[in-house]
Amino acid sequence: MVRNPGRRAALVDAAVEVLARDGARGLTFRAVDGAAGVPNGTASNYFVSRDDLLAQVAGQIHQRVAPDPEEVAAVMAAPPSRALVVELVEWINRRVAGDRTGYLAMLELRLEATRRPELQKELTRTIRAARDDDLRFHRESGLPGDATAVRLMYLAMTGLMLEQLTLPGVVPAEETQGLISALVDRAIGPEGAA
Repeated sequence: MVRNPGRRAALVDAAVEVLARDGARGLTFRAVDGAAGVPNGTASNYFVSRDDLLAQVAGQIHQRVAPDPEEVAAVMAAPPSRALVVELVEWINRRVAGDRTGYLAMLELRLEATRRPELQKELTRTIRAARDDDLRFHRESGLPGDATAVRLMYLAMTGLMLEQLTLPGVVPAEETQGLISALVDRAIGPEGAA
């Protein structure tokens, strides 16, 4: 197998683009080669199978959509409060809009995982670990709301993400800020609530 980490990363990034644009059925070595602007046959030199390519995308997509640690530090400079939780949830929503391709690819991976047990196992492990990290971050940051509240906000935001990425007219953009504030109120209570 060829060992050029830069080329491999470019092929995985191209696979994310193809997955978001064409879905899992459109994710072929030829399509990835075309999206990466490399000669036909290049992807097949880097990945032993389509399953291998999907596994690499599953591993990389979380790095792509992860927040920059400096941005997290800037947001977390504010004292823990309900308002900060609202800001964090709104920030997540802005990040989804800012990397529509990455999040669409993630949705496609989730759908493909329903048909591929190994992908489902790996994606479940990765997403569960990310969710556990989010719970730990919330607790260690002293933010209001317990683990159940964080899980409820995660599930609600996953649904909002799905609507905004696939059927944006269902939840108009101008309604999202109010819905997010209401979500936080219902999950952790309004500011000053015990």
